[in-house]
Amino acid sequence: MTSLVITVRESLRYRGATGQWSWILHRLAGLGTLLFLILHVIDTSWAVFYPEKYVEAIATYQSPLFTIGEFALVAAVVYHAINGLRIILLDYRPDLWQYQGRAFYIVLAISAIILVPVFILMFGHVLNFYGGEGSVLPLGDVLVAQLPFVAGFAAAILAALLYSLIYGLLAGGNAAATASQLRGSSLERFWWSFMRISGLLIVPLVFGHLAMMHILQGVFDLTAQAQTVVGTGGLVNETGTAVEFVATRWNLLVGGVAIWRIYDCALLLLVVLHGLNGLRYVLTDYTTQTPLLRRASVYLCVITAVVLLALGVGALIGTIDQGALQMAADAASRLYE
Repeated sequence: MTSLVITVRESLRYRGATGQWSWILHRLAGLGTLLFLILHVIDTSWAVFYPEKYVEAIATYQSPLFTIGEFALVAAVVYHAINGLRIILLDYRPDLWQYQGRAFYIVLAISAIILVPVFILMFGHVLNFYGGEGSVLPLGDVLVAQLPFVAGFAAAILAALLYSLIYGLLAGGNAAATASQLRGSSLERFWWSFMRISGLLIVPLVFGHLAMMHILQGVFDLTAQAQTVVGTGGLVNETGTAVEFVATRWNLLVGGVAIWRIYDCALLLLVVLHGLNGLRYVLTDYTTQTPLLRRASVYLCVITAVVLLALGVGALIGTIDQGALQMAADAASRLYE
C-alpha cells in the first residue's frame, strides 16, 4: 500500500519526460477496459441464463451515465491498443528506445485520428436515441443495478484473501523458495511473451468488435424493433430485445459454422487472460513487501479469470430459445412501468 501511495504522489509531482505519463495512461486505460470487460462478460451471459436480467442490463447501458462511460471506454481501448503496439515494437527493437518520447506523441496523434470520427458516429447514435422517444432508467435504478457486481467483487477479494491466509499458514517457511523462484522466472518469461503475442492478436478482434457494436450499431440499436442485426447479412431483430439481437448474431451459420460464436470465443479467451494478467502485474507491483496480499492478488486474478471464462464459454455454447425471447419481451414491456 505504501508503494501505491508513493506512486500516486510521485506521479503527480513528476515533471520529466513522457515515459512516466505513457506508463500511467497505459495502466489506467487497461484497468478501465478490464472493469468494463468483467461487467460485459457477466451481463452478456445473462442473455442465455437470465434473459430478464439481460434486458435490465442493456437498459442501464442506455442511461446517460453509461453513455458517457461508453465514450471513455472506447478512448481507453484505442489508446491502450495503440500504445501496446508501441511497447511491443520497442521491446523487440531496443535500438529504437531513443525515440520512445517521440513515439508517445505519435500514439496520441494516431489515437486522436481514430477517435474523432468514431466519436462523431457514436454521438449520432446518442442524438437519435435521446432526441427520439427512447426511455431512460432513473439514475438511482442504474446505480442500484450495479450493487450485485460490487458484492461479487467484494466476495472475490475476500475469497482470495482467505485462500492466501490459509496457504500461508499451511506452507510456512521458505524451504522451497529457490525452486519456486526458478519456476516463477520461467513462468514470467512465458507471460511476458504471451502479453505481446496476445496483444497483437487482440487488436484486430477488439477493433472489429468496437466497429460493429459501438459505431455501425450502438448499444441503443440492440433494442430497436425491426432493426437489422449487424454482421448477419440482413437478419432482423423482430422483438426489439437485446436477447434476440444476441441470439440472431450467435445463431448465424456460414458454411455450417457459427462464425460469431467462434469470433467472440477467441476474443473472450484472449482478452480475459491478457486483461487479468495485466491486473496481476499492477496488483503485485504494490504488494511486493506483503506476501499475504501478493498471493491474494494472484488468487484474485485467477478466480476472476476462471469465473469469466466459465460464464462466457458457457453462454457461447448455450441456446437462446423461443421461451427466452418471450421472457425478454415480457421483461422489456414491464421495464419502464
